[in-house]
Amino acid sequence: MTRMQKYLAATAVAVALVGAPTVSYAVSQGKAASGTSTHSAARTERATAVRPVAEAAARKAPTARIVAPGEHVAVDGGAEIWLTAEGKHWTTAADPEPQFRSVVDGNVDLTRPGVSMQAEGDAEGRYFLSGLYYGGKGTASRVTVETKAGTVHGKLLELAGKPGWGVWYATARTPADGKGDPDFLGNVTVRDTKGRIYAQLK
Repeated sequence: MTRMQKYLAATAVAVALVGAPTVSYAVSQGKAASGTSTHSAARTERATAVRPVAEAAARKAPTARIVAPGEHVAVDGGAEIWLTAEGKHWTTAADPEPQFRSVVDGNVDLTRPGVSMQAEGDAEGRYFLSGLYYGGKGTASRVTVETKAGTVHGKLLELAGKPGWGVWYATARTPADGKGDPDFLGNVTVRDTKGRIYAQLK
C-alpha cells in the first residue's frame, strides 16, 4: 500500500469515528424526546381519567328531597314539617300549634344567598333546628350545623320545579353541662353538589 493510500484509509477511519458520536447523540436525544412526550401523554391521560370521576361524584351527590305542597315530613322527636308555595310550616311535640315562616312577605330576599334558623329546645337538652335556605348558585346538596357538641348533619326539603328556596332541618343535643344553652349553636352551612358553599348563616 502506497503512502497516499495509507493516508486516505486513515482519514476515512477518522471521519467514521468523528461521525459516530454525532449519530449516537442524535439517537440519545431522540429517546429523551420520546420519553418526555410519553410522560406528557401520561399526565394528559390521568387528567382525562380524573375528570369523569369527579363529574360522576357530583352526579351522585345527595340533593334535597322533593315534597308535594302540604306533604308532612316526620322528624325524630315528634316534630313535623311541611312546605307550601308561601313558605315553611312546622309543629313540635311540645307545641302542636302550627308555626309559619313566609318566603313571600318581603322579609326574605330570594335573589341573594341566605339561611335562617329556628331552634326549639326541651328540658332534656334536645333541639329541633330548622330554617330556610335560598338564593345560592348550583344545586343544594347537604347542610351542616356547628355546635359545641360537634357537627350536626341535617336534611333538605324542596318543592318541585325551581322555587329558589328550600327548608333544612336537623336535631341536636347540647353537651351534658350545657342544657338549655342557646349559644351552643354555631354556623349553618348549605353546600351544593360540588361541595361549594350555597349559603351560610354565621
